[in-house]
Amino acid sequence: MYDVTALGELLIDFTPCGVSEAGRALFEQNPGGAPANVLAALSKLGCRTAFIGKVGNDMHGAYLRGVLEGLEINTANLISDPDVFTTLAFVALQNGERSFSFARKPGADTQLKPEELNEDLLKQTKIFHFGSLSLTDEPARSATYAAVKTAKEAGALISYDPNYRAPLWQSREAAIREMRAAIPYVDIMKISDEECDLLTDASDPDEAAVRLLTAGVKCVFVTCGGDGALLKTASVSAREPAMKCELVDTTGAGDSFWGGILYQFAANDWKPEDLDMEKAQTMLRFANAVAGLCVQKRGAIPAMPSKEAVEAVLNT
Repeated sequence: MYDVTALGELLIDFTPCGVSEAGRALFEQNPGGAPANVLAALSKLGCRTAFIGKVGNDMHGAYLRGVLEGLEINTANLISDPDVFTTLAFVALQNGERSFSFARKPGADTQLKPEELNEDLLKQTKIFHFGSLSLTDEPARSATYAAVKTAKEAGALISYDPNYRAPLWQSREAAIREMRAAIPYVDIMKISDEECDLLTDASDPDEAAVRLLTAGVKCVFVTCGGDGALLKTASVSAREPAMKCELVDTTGAGDSFWGGILYQFAANDWKPEDLDMEKAQTMLRFANAVAGLCVQKRGAIPAMPSKEAVEAVLNT
């Protein structure tokens, strides 16, 4: 049994790393992709994890497979496709905040097919996690829904983190339609304060969370950058401030936070209905510490902290 199985994009984040002697920008090859980032955080925290996705049969795909295997993430359903190239994302940083330019026309991550899914992985996991980038294009969209349905029927908790990346959608309207269409399948969900209006038509985080609960989500988290995060269920509303730290790179911030949240659900065998105020605040403090440690380093997967590092912060 796996604690968390995730499906979605596994890609290279080329992150700014100074300039050459000639004054030209240098980029560092960092492994990334939101679902893979979440699994990396979970693996570093001690969870048993598995990844479902597709990379190209190229140097970047081989490198990414090696990274996941080095983290002891199961890659039995990571497919290397010779007909497409591994997706690349070029990251621009300004004051620690990032923007993206993608090489994904198509990227390997969009080409995962429903018939390529390993159903044994989906039926043997406590939590199944996915994001919204696997919903931008076919056949990955159909593969995502097939995986969600298989995992849900097997009793898995369904986790959803809809990261909005405007350049990857045909239009904002298409993004809204497809990102919202997944909500009825979801048990636990994270959005950022910037995505509230996109997912719910409400810009206020508390109101956005209430609307998602009304839509059927059992537990909603809203990350609010430096203001921390909030958690809402039908019976609990909790908020915790962010950890004070030196901001270096926010590339993996939300994913590391969500890794901390899923760790708490998996390690404690909690369901959304089990949460009371004490558990909610424990969960938020732990996830905020994971994220606070992550943003002090460059990159996403390489910056994920160990459980020991997180506990050291919480105990100071």
